[in-house]
Amino acid sequence: MIKRSRIIAFVLIVGCLGGIFAWTVEPIMKNVSLGLDLQGGFEVQYQVDPAKEGQTINEEALKATASALNRRVDVLGVNDPSINIEGETIRVQLAGVKDADKARKILSTEANLTLRDYQDKVMLDGADFVENGAYAGYNDRNQICVFIKLKDASKFYNVTNEVYGKPDKALVIWLDFEEGVDSYATEKVKAKPKFISAPGVNDGPINSETATISGSFTIQEAQELSEILNAGALPTKLTEIYSTSVGAQFGKNALDQTMLAGIIALALVFAFMIYFYRFPGFLACITLTIYCYVMIFVFEKINGVLTLPGIAALILGVGIAVDANIIADERIKDELRKGRTVKAAFKEGNKHSIATIIDAHVTTLIVSIVLFIYGTSSVKGFATMLFISIIVGFCTAVYGTRGLMKLWVDSNFLNNRLGWLHVKKSQVLKLKDVNNDLDIPTRFDKYDFIKHSKKFFIVSLVLTVVGIGSLFISGLNTSIDFSSGSRIEVVSDKSVSVDVVKEKFDELGIKVDDAITADAGAGNESVIVRVKGELSQDQVLQVKSTMSSTFGHEPNISTVSSIIGKELAKNALISVLIASIGIIIYITIRFEWRMAIAAIVSLLHDAFFIVTVFSLIRFEVDLTFIAAVLTILGYSINDTIVTFDRIRENMKKAKKIRSKEEVARIANISIRQTLRRSINTVVTVILTVLAMLIFGSHAIFNFNFALLVGLMIGMYSSVLIAVPIWVFLKGKQVSKTGGIKTEPKKSIEGTV
Repeated sequence: MIKRSRIIAFVLIVGCLGGIFAWTVEPIMKNVSLGLDLQGGFEVQYQVDPAKEGQTINEEALKATASALNRRVDVLGVNDPSINIEGETIRVQLAGVKDADKARKILSTEANLTLRDYQDKVMLDGADFVENGAYAGYNDRNQICVFIKLKDASKFYNVTNEVYGKPDKALVIWLDFEEGVDSYATEKVKAKPKFISAPGVNDGPINSETATISGSFTIQEAQELSEILNAGALPTKLTEIYSTSVGAQFGKNALDQTMLAGIIALALVFAFMIYFYRFPGFLACITLTIYCYVMIFVFEKINGVLTLPGIAALILGVGIAVDANIIADERIKDELRKGRTVKAAFKEGNKHSIATIIDAHVTTLIVSIVLFIYGTSSVKGFATMLFISIIVGFCTAVYGTRGLMKLWVDSNFLNNRLGWLHVKKSQVLKLKDVNNDLDIPTRFDKYDFIKHSKKFFIVSLVLTVVGIGSLFISGLNTSIDFSSGSRIEVVSDKSVSVDVVKEKFDELGIKVDDAITADAGAGNESVIVRVKGELSQDQVLQVKSTMSSTFGHEPNISTVSSIIGKELAKNALISVLIASIGIIIYITIRFEWRMAIAAIVSLLHDAFFIVTVFSLIRFEVDLTFIAAVLTILGYSINDTIVTFDRIRENMKKAKKIRSKEEVARIANISIRQTLRRSINTVVTVILTVLAMLIFGSHAIFNFNFALLVGLMIGMYSSVLIAVPIWVFLKGKQVSKTGGIKTEPKKSIEGTV
């Protein structure tokens, strides 16, 4: 008898959730902060050094500097700036800033104001002025000036009296005077001297409580200078080691393209799930919608900044959430084929799938944590979104889909409708005839995956040799993130050639190291130029002015020093190493060390293969490439864990293994039983990545391409590399001991 109350409850729950989403999603989306790669802006990273001899750069000095920079940012009127201390560096992200040059100037100005005589002797400094006492205005000759209140009017009188008695009566006003570098004698003959002004004390000493800074100011420039002086001098010396600026239009194009790609990716995944899993697939689509909503809600509540890699992590997180649904659905279908009732199959399928789902999610969590700890900037944002997506995906898949499905199972509506669950009656066996799960047929029974393992090892070995050769001969086409230098993206509404852009750089006296054309999206074309060495601030200004006037768009410019390039390369290697160690430890605890060794060999195989492909096709290796490699390690270990989990389960059923041939048989059966799940999971993620490749922003094209390559090689290695290695190691144990009992470790099945 059908219990309609369960179906009504389902309709009410889904209807209420739909109403909540429709009512709240728009205000939540409006409150999400966008990164500078999605709305344009400016990012700079400073190395913090002592401002004076004997100063120590400790936590207190770094915090004081960050606080001073925050006061500078207030001058710019930026909403939600991001100022983070990273080691002995400080990273400042100013999304929405339209004038990057103005931002750079205001941030880097040390604001050490000094008044000196013609011999560069300090007459007055910051300690002589009233705090927050600077303001812009007009003098009695109607000139725009900056006025600063003095603490002691008599001292100012004495200073001007002393200057009045000197051969050159100039009282030179300096901002950020560099000892041993700057000189009044040198600068005064220049058309644009470095000092602000040099008023003469020609009419005798001045008795006033206010010093006047005059110069060729606009009212805006005078206001900015007064605000910088009021913000106070920086307590340390800042050296720019990394910077990037993104035009507002470029950011909007990237956002529009990536959102379109995300919508298409979700549509493809939904269609795939409904086609292959029928009604459970439809329920998975509902919970995936819940997943997307909760992700945005959580991200908004933690005041996260959404970046391009962050959106990629959100969309790729769909793959992880789908994987949990597929694992559970496949196990339920397995139980139905044994002849169990729908209720019994639902109970047993969920019981057996939970351990696999937890293991697969924990290993990916390890990768996301490592990325967060050792990543920087956008990679850290990617890791944050990936971490949240794993947690939310697990909850929505395990509790959401299971809860909705239970309502329908308990309603008895599905009892005689196996087609709704995508199970044919011809596939169903009689439960009493099923003596052992190892004997249940699959569509892959004719394939012996272990028998041909040597051939797969040879293929992988050949690819490894090719990769080593390519790395020795060509190396990697590393971006400025690792090799240091400057990257300029010149955007144009019309067709633009590399040669024309190079000519413009030649006119500026800047030597171009490399230049390629690219699609900037939204009908625009671009040329990406790389320059060895760091561009000076003056050169950045010249490049922006020339390219804007010639091509109609402000170029996007990134500059990385050799200091940060080496640090990033080191952190990338540490990330891969620590992620590998973490996975080894977890798999050893949950499974056994032989599976851990096999899994890590497989993962290193995947990582090296991606590196080989990028070396051969000369694609640029940047920060997001490292994120892609580590993400692939997470997905690859997912596949491996699912297969190993089934091997462990089937080993229990065998109770005792007497020969290495029996080890190979169990491995083959386990691969056959899980292969459809592996294929379907990878296909859903590949659909997502393809949508991102075709429709997404070109700024993360290399990231998505690395994922595509990694997903395909990851499934290959999980089945044809990891499992055969385990068979070899386990076979040696069996041969040595003459047989082993397969007593299971304590299981976590059924605990969730």
